[in-house]
Amino acid sequence: MTSEPRQERADATRNRRAILRAAEDLLAEHGLQHVSLDKVAAAAGVGKGTVFRRFGNRTGLLAALLEERALLLGEAIAEGPPPLGPGAPAQQRLLAFLGELAGLATRNVALFAAHERACAEDKYGDPTYLRWHCHVTALVAEARPDLDADFVGHTLLAVFDADLVRHLTADGGSARLTGSLRALVTALLGGPAAGPSDPAKR
Repeated sequence: MTSEPRQERADATRNRRAILRAAEDLLAEHGLQHVSLDKVAAAAGVGKGTVFRRFGNRTGLLAALLEERALLLGEAIAEGPPPLGPGAPAQQRLLAFLGELAGLATRNVALFAAHERACAEDKYGDPTYLRWHCHVTALVAEARPDLDADFVGHTLLAVFDADLVRHLTADGGSARLTGSLRALVTALLGGPAAGPSDPAKR
């Protein structure tokens, strides 16, 4: 009697992975206009109702895809070794987080762009954005209590606008984005501009 629920959960997990992979492939190959629930369901080999019940709409699907990308980063922030995880000074943790996010945005710029369009009406209420903003805000407030940490958090995350990421990395790659963010944070918070792990110094 106990095997059936486990099988259902396993099927649901497989379906979820297949749906997300299908959405990712359609997005990479054809752009946002080809990421519809019908096309994703067909590519994943599941019924449209399965996609709808799991994600609700295209916005929910894209949010889930970005959430999957952000999952490992979130785990590293909460439980990983410093400086990304707990135990390092706030400025070092902020630099580490922004560096990781720069890599994530550079590798997944098409997804970032699609997610921004799909969630344009409620960008600042998106769960992934809220978690990132909360983390950045807390670190800024710890490092510089005199600053408007909420504003600085939004300002730093605005750098990860997909069109801006494309523009910046077209000339200098991810090292330019990471190095420039490091310089910006240093100007805001003070402290050394670069360290041994600075991609711009390699």
